[in-house]
Amino acid sequence: MKVTYDRETDSMIITLRVVPIRDSDEIGPGIIADYGHDGDIVRFEILQASRLVEDTEHVEFAFSA
Repeated sequence: MKVTYDRETDSMIITLRVVPIRDSDEIGPGIIADYGHDGDIVRFEILQASRLVEDTEHVEFAFSA
């Protein structure tokens, strides 16, 4: 998984896997899900990320077993 933030466009992309994108759908205001040819989600795009994400410069991951 990879998370990138672009200050110029104020957008954050959360890539789950690197495969060609077949389709995209806005699943919520400013949140776009990109789908692969298998129909599964490939990545999320968050538009106007600074309004939705607490700290766009630092991302914290939490794992639970």
